[in-house]
Formats: sequence, structure tokens, C-alpha cells
Amino acid sequence: MDATDDVDEEPTKVLEFALGDETYCLDIGVIDEIVDAGDLTRVPNAPPHVEGVMDLRGRTTTIVDPKTLFSIDATGTRERIVVFDDEQVRAGGTVGWIVDEVFQVRDVEPAAVDDGTAADDPGVHGIVTADDRFVVWVTPSVTAETTDVATPT
Repeated sequence: MDATDDVDEEPTKVLEFALGDETYCLDIGVIDEIVDAGDLTRVPNAPPHVEGVMDLRGRTTTIVDPKTLFSIDATGTRERIVVFDDEQVRAGGTVGWIVDEVFQVRDVEPAAVDDGTAADDPGVHGIVTADDRFVVWVTPSVTAETTDVATPT
């Protein structure tokens, strides 16, 4: 992408959240809702990144730990769940990420995104420079490939 392409593109709204001590973001277009972390039901023999399932307004929702997906070695408070829009993230059911904290929704200008890092990891869209800090822009597509979980009936 060259500099003239950046001028024509609209900013993207992203949700910033914490995983450990780092800040990450997701395009809000893939998010259905954000809920408080509640009690999860463990699923026997689930992949290590699946924390369990929860009933969310009548929908069985698979809860994934993105720290495991992205090999982040950090502890945290795990306060919120970012639930993805089923139409945008096809994971064979409703999926949510358990995150430590949700900060804000902000506009990201295309020029503020270094997408050179995206080639190294399919789950990373790029690095955003925001307010003298770096925010890792991740994509939930990795959940669609890895959340094959049989939910209890």
C-alpha cells in the first residue's frame, strides 16, 4: 500500500482491550457484544485454548482464551468477554474471547497501521501507533479455524 492509498481510505473503528500488560484491538465490525465474564462450564477434552462454554441469552457460546492462541505468557483479571458476530466470524457457533479489560472504541487511520507484521502471524492485522504507544491489531479469524468444540446438550 502506498501513501496515496491511505488518503482515500476511511478510518476503522476498533475496540481496544488488555491481555496481560499489553493492549490489543479488534475491528468492531466483527463484534456482537461485550459481556461480563461469568461462570463457565468446562468442556472435557476441549483444546487448551477453550476455557469452556456459557449460556448467553439462550445461545451456547464457546469462550476462548486469546492468550493461549497468541502464546501470551501473562496473567490477568479476565473480566470481560468479547463476543463475535456469528455472521462475521464463522466458527461453527457463537464464540467469545475472554479478556482482562476493555478500554475504548477509537478510530484508526490507515496510515497509523504497520501491516508488515501481519505476514508473520495470520492472527495479527498489524501494529497501530496510538498516543505514543503500540497496539496490536488482531483478527478473530484464528478462532474460526481452532474452536471445534462439541458443546454439551
